[in-house]
Amino acid sequence: MSIILKTTLIGFAVGMMGTGFGGLIAFFLKNPSRKFLSFILGCSSGLMLAIVCFDLLPEAFELGHLFIGILGIVAGVMLIVAIDGKITDDHGLLLSKESFVKTGFLLGLGVALHNLPEGLAIGSGFMATKELGMGISIVIALHNIPEGISMATPMCVGGIPRWKAFFYTVLVGIPMGLGAFVGVMLGEISQGFIAFCLAFAGGTMLYITCGELIPKAHGLNESRISSYGVIVGFILGMIVAVKL
Repeated sequence: MSIILKTTLIGFAVGMMGTGFGGLIAFFLKNPSRKFLSFILGCSSGLMLAIVCFDLLPEAFELGHLFIGILGIVAGVMLIVAIDGKITDDHGLLLSKESFVKTGFLLGLGVALHNLPEGLAIGSGFMATKELGMGISIVIALHNIPEGISMATPMCVGGIPRWKAFFYTVLVGIPMGLGAFVGVMLGEISQGFIAFCLAFAGGTMLYITCGELIPKAHGLNESRISSYGVIVGFILGMIVAVKL
């Protein structure tokens, strides 16, 4: 098997299995209470914030200049704001099922955008050494699990069938395989380009988490339970981002 085909297949497997494993949470959300859902959504928000703050953005700033990182964040936010404005969600009701589905799909878009530059990193890593490529692949797969959880949870709350929510979390891993193919074909890719892509994805996720997930978590139950969830999720995400 050629190195190009092998690396591309590894990219697809890492992307689809990482978020897909996180998406398995869909099968455990059976008739949950609003209080429990508030905690889970808060936890998902905390996970996403930690991954963005301790993984995505630091890597973007390390690979590129501060200006490139900020430019990527702003561009990512502007894209999601534009898309968000085009999507209606039951007359803007915060807790309508359509609103939760919209949040899930927006998160899916952000994760898919994030997976492309990570695929590039996998491809470039394998072109350097096999050990580096495998190390990058394992770390990325583990880091993608919280993203699958954050994506599947609002979809299930919005009434999407569990198997469909799981399928969508697997589907967003495809760009990683495409990125791995491009990475191994081109070899050494501009670090500035990868930095911009990572910051761009980070910007989309920041907006979705702060503007969609956290308000919905609090709206489901106006006690402090959603805040506790955010803190727990943030700590767990920090452990994943820093220790793995």
